[in-house]
Amino acid sequence: MKLLTKIDALPTDKKIAGVHCVPFTENGNILMSWDRDEQLLTTIGGRLEGNESIDQALEREAMEEVGIILEEEKIPFALWYWDSTDSYIIWFLAKVKKMEPYSIDFEKTGYVSFNFETALQLIEKIEPNNPKRINLIKLAEESAKKHNWL
Repeated sequence: MKLLTKIDALPTDKKIAGVHCVPFTENGNILMSWDRDEQLLTTIGGRLEGNESIDQALEREAMEEVGIILEEEKIPFALWYWDSTDSYIIWFLAKVKKMEPYSIDFEKTGYVSFNFETALQLIEKIEPNNPKRINLIKLAEESAKKHNWL
C-alpha cells in the first residue's frame, strides 16, 4: 500500500527511508528535475544512505541531482508510506541558498524553474493519469502559503 499524506511535523512511528524537497528560488519559483529515463518532472531527493541524517541526505541529493545548496530551514509537508518496507518518504519545502555548477551526467538532465501553476499544468500534460505528483505539488503550494513563503 502506498499513501500520500499531508503532514506538519516529522513522523516518529516508522523509519524515514527517503527524503525529497520542493526547493524555492529567491524569486518564489520552485525547482524540479527532469528525469531523462522516465521522461517526467520529479521532486529532488532520494534514499538515505548509511547513517546519514535527514538534512545530510537532502543536501547530498540536492547537490547530486541539480547542483543546489539548501538553506537550513526545511519544512516537512507530505509523506508517502511504503507498506512493503514499512517506511516513509518525506517531502520538505526548502529555500535555495546557492546554485552551483554541476555535471548533468550523474543522474538527471537538469532542473526547471517555474511557478506552481505552470508546474501543475506541465505535470498534468506529462502524466495525465498519475494524480500523485499533482497532489504533491498542491500540498507543497498549500504549505508554502501557510508558512508565508508565497
